Amino acid sequence: MTLLTINGHRTMNLVDTKGDSGSETFAKSTRLLSLDVFRGITIAGMILVNNPGSWSSVYPALEHAEWNGWTPTDLIYPFFLFIIGVAMPYSFSRRLERGATKPKLFLHVLVRSLILFALGMILTGLPDYNFSHKLILDVLQRIGIIYFFAGTIFLVTSVACQAVVAIACLILYWMLMMLVPVPGYGAGMLTPVGNLWWYVDSVLLRGWHYHAEGILSLIPSISTVLAGTLTGHWLRTSRNPHEKVSALFVFGNIAMVLGAILDMWFPINKLLWSSSYVVFTAGFALNLLGVCYWLIEIKGYKRWALPFVVFGTNAITVFFLSSLTARILELIKIGQGSLKSFLYTNMFASWAGNLNGSLFYAIAYVLLWLGVMAIFYKKRIFIKI
Repeated sequence: MTLLTINGHRTMNLVDTKGDSGSETFAKSTRLLSLDVFRGITIAGMILVNNPGSWSSVYPALEHAEWNGWTPTDLIYPFFLFIIGVAMPYSFSRRLERGATKPKLFLHVLVRSLILFALGMILTGLPDYNFSHKLILDVLQRIGIIYFFAGTIFLVTSVACQAVVAIACLILYWMLMMLVPVPGYGAGMLTPVGNLWWYVDSVLLRGWHYHAEGILSLIPSISTVLAGTLTGHWLRTSRNPHEKVSALFVFGNIAMVLGAILDMWFPINKLLWSSSYVVFTAGFALNLLGVCYWLIEIKGYKRWALPFVVFGTNAITVFFLSSLTARILELIKIGQGSLKSFLYTNMFASWAGNLNGSLFYAIAYVLLWLGVMAIFYKKRIFIKI
C-alpha cells in the first residue's frame, strides 16, 4: 500500500475551463474521469445501504432481494467488480509504459489481492478475532480473490481470450448448478437449500452460506470483472467518443435484455451470483457508465461530479474506514444499547420516525465520510493499494 500526497496530482486538477456553461470543471487527466465518478457513485451507494440506522427499519429498495430477483442494492457489488475490470487496461498499461514487466505486474496483482484480503479479515475479525464463527469470504476478501484470478487472466491472455474466458465461466457455472447432483437433493435445484452452491458452502464454510455469496459463485464473479476489462479495452481504442458511448449503450441494453431472458432458466439471484445476474448487472453497469461518459467526457458537465470524484479516487480507503467506524460504533456500549443505536434513536428516529430516521442516519453517514474524504482530496492524499 502506498500513500500519495502529491500536490497537483494528475488524477484531478480543478481549474475553470468550461467555457460555454461557465461551470467549474477538471483539467485534462490521464485517468478516465467518468470511471472515477461511476466508482464514487457506487461507493456512496455501498456506504448508504450498509449503514441504516436500524436494520429492522429499511426501505425495500435499500435491502437485498431475499432470493430470486433484484433491488437497486443488488446492483452495487457487481458494479464495483465491473469497475475494477474497466480500470485494469488503464492502470496496467500505465505501469507497462513506465517500464514494468509482466512478472512485476503479476506480483502487483498478488500483493494487492493479499492486502485486500487482509483488510477484509481486519473488519471480519472484530472484536475478538475468533474466526471459527466468522464469515471468512466477506466483501473485501472476495474482491481480493476475484481480483487475483481476473488480474492473472488479464496478464496472460489476449482480449479475445478474455471474452472467451468470461463466457466460459458463466457456462461452466450454469452447468455445475444444473447438472451436478447434490446428496439428498439431486441436480438442478435452485432453492435456498438443496442447490450445489448451498452444498459447497455448507461443507466448506460451516453453514455460513446464508450470509454471503460463498465459494462456488467466485467463478461467475470473475466474469463480472472480465466484462469490465473488455469495456476498458474498448474505451482505450482510438475510436471517437460518440462511437464509444454508443457501444456502451447498445451492448448494455443487449446484455440487460439477455439477462432478463436467461432469468427464465437460471433466475437473477445475487447470492447465487447466477449467470443471468452477471449478464444483467453488467448490462446495467454499461448503461450507467455510458451516462457518466456522455455527461463528462462528451458534454463536459463535470461540476456535479465532484462529490463522487472525492469518493472515487479513494474508494477502498473510504469503504474500509467507514466499515471499520461502523463496527466500532456498534461495539461501544451506552446503557442497554450501542453508540450507534443511541445516535440513531436520539438524533434521527426521535423526530423522523423509525423508517425515515434509519434512512436519514444512513444519508448523514455518507455525508460524514464525504467530508472526511474531501479533506483527503483537498490535501491530495490518495491511498493506492
